[in-house]
Amino acid sequence: MADDIEETLLGGPLRYTRKEVEALSGVTDDYARRIWQALGFPASPDDEVAFTDGDVAALREIKDLLSHPMVDEEMVLQLARAVGQTMGRLASWLGDVWLQRLGELPSDEPLTPELVTAALAATEELRPAFERLLLHGWRRQLTAAGMRVAATTATAHADPAAGLAHLAVGFADVVSFTRLSRSLDGDALAAFVERFESTVAEIVAEAGGRVVKTLGDEVLFVAPTPSGAAEIGLRIADHFNAAPDFPKVRVGIAYGEVIQRLGDVFGTPVNMAARLTSTAYPGTVLAGPDLAAALPKDAYEASSLRPRPLQGLGRVRPYLLRRTHRPAGPS
Repeated sequence: MADDIEETLLGGPLRYTRKEVEALSGVTDDYARRIWQALGFPASPDDEVAFTDGDVAALREIKDLLSHPMVDEEMVLQLARAVGQTMGRLASWLGDVWLQRLGELPSDEPLTPELVTAALAATEELRPAFERLLLHGWRRQLTAAGMRVAATTATAHADPAAGLAHLAVGFADVVSFTRLSRSLDGDALAAFVERFESTVAEIVAEAGGRVVKTLGDEVLFVAPTPSGAAEIGLRIADHFNAAPDFPKVRVGIAYGEVIQRLGDVFGTPVNMAARLTSTAYPGTVLAGPDLAAALPKDAYEASSLRPRPLQGLGRVRPYLLRRTHRPAGPS
C-alpha cells in the first residue's frame, strides 16, 4: 500500500535506478548526485529502483537550463538547495495540517497508519489544485522580488548585482518563550507558534514589509524605509500588549546597508536589530541610531536611552520608539 501511495504522489511508478536516470537524462553521475543532495535526499545505491519518468524529465530540464549562457552548474545547485529546503518545509507543513484535520474528523476509530495512508491517497484528488496554487504563489512572489530589485537599482549607493541594498531590518521576539514552552504540550506549543508567526506575518505584509524567516519564537523582517519598520515594530508590540492571553513581544529595528543573499539578509543592521531585541523591555520597540534619526518627528517619538555595549558592535545608543499620536485604525 505504501508503495502505491508513493507512486501516486510521484505521478508514476518507480522504474529506474540512479545510474539509469543519469544515462537517460545525459547528466553526469557526479553532478546528478550533487543535485539530489542539494534537494535534501541521500544518493541511493546504484541498484535501487527509486526514480520515475518525472525524475528523468527533471534532469533533462536541468541539462537544457545549463545550455543557457546565464545559467551555470553552481546556480542550479543553489536553486536546488532553495527548492529542497522550501518545499521540504512546505510539505511537512501540509502534512501536519492534513493530520490535524484527520484528528478532528468525527470517528470511533483511532488514527492508524492505514487511515493516514488512505488520506494520503485522497490527496491525489487535490494535488492539481494545490500545484496550481503553488505556481501562482511562486509567480506572485517572483514578481514582487523583481520589483524589489528594480526599486533597489534606482536607490543611491545600492548594488543589486552584489546583493547590496539599504533596508530597515527588524526582529520580533516572544518574551520568556523557553520557560513557556516547557509548560505546553506539543499541540498547544504548535498552536502558540502558529498564532505568533501568522499574526506577525500579517502585520508585516500589511505595512509593506517582508518576512525573511521565522524561528519559532522570533521573526526576522525587512522594510524598505525606516518608517515602515517603525510602524511594523509598533503594531506588533501594540497587538500583543493588548492580548491578555499571550506573552509580550519585544522588537529591535535598525537601518543601513545589508547584503541580500539567497532570500536571507546579512550585515551590521541585522546584527544591531538582533542585539537591540535582546536588550529591549517586554512590549517595547528599540531602534538603532541611524533608523531613529531618519524617522519623521510628527509621527514617531524616539527617546534617547543610555548607551550600552552590544556584542560585536561596541557601545551603541538605542532609542525607545513611541508614536507621536495614535493611529486612526486598529493595529
